[in-house]
This record gives sequence, structure tokens and C-alpha cells, in this order.
Amino acid sequence: MPTTTQSKVINATIDTVWGNFRDFHDISWAAKVLASCEKVGDVSGAEVGAKRIVNGAFHETLREINPSGYSVVYSIDDGPSPLSKDEVSNYTGTIQLTPAEDGGTLVEWISCWESNSDDAVEFCHGVYSALLKELAELYS
Repeated sequence: MPTTTQSKVINATIDTVWGNFRDFHDISWAAKVLASCEKVGDVSGAEVGAKRIVNGAFHETLREINPSGYSVVYSIDDGPSPLSKDEVSNYTGTIQLTPAEDGGTLVEWISCWESNSDDAVEFCHGVYSALLKELAELYS
């Protein structure tokens, strides 16, 4: 099962950083990496079942949201290669925030999926690393 794990300490409190993840439909903090986010359906971005289309291509669903535990779990249901539903199944992304010793916040972004190929590993690693870099720049 392919997987990627990226992490970064962000120079802001956990509640401040959580503000970027508590609404599945709001990715405005990541405008340099993610150009668009289209809400799909009537479920709010703070509720399990919320759906979105990122960059006009990646169809995602919010599977879990835990405000008191500062975590989000989502799936990528379809997208272009190497994450198309023909190439990847059971894609799960987890974003977990924990307090860091210096008063900042450790953000861990973990994704795993089923596939006969590791083609998506480099792609996912690059995207999530860029997102964490952009998040860190917001608070530097």
C-alpha cells in the first residue's frame, strides 16, 4: 500500500492553524498551490460528507472531522492520473495537528491508498510538501 507522510512545524498556535482546516470548502490559505475549490452539494464544509472539487479535477469527500482533536480525514474519489479511480482506490488523507514544544504547531499530512503502482507517491509528496511550505509562510 503506497503512502506518503509530510510534516512541518508551523509558527502559530494550534487554534490559529486549525482555522485553515476546519472548513473543508475553504482552501484560500493555499492559493499558490491550489487554484480553486468548488463546493459540491449542500453539506457544509464542517460536516462529514462534505464534497469538493479541487483545481477542477480532484473529487474529494470529508470522511472525519474532529475539532477537539484537531484532525481531518478525507478521501480522493477521482482525479487525473496518477490519482484516477482507475489507478488508485481507497485513498485516505489525514491531517493531524499537535502542539509543538516551542509553542508552534506540528502539522502531519499522511496519505495512503491501494494501487498496483507507486506512481502517485512522488506526485502526492510534492503537493503536500508545497502545501505545508505555503502554510508555514503564512505565519513566518
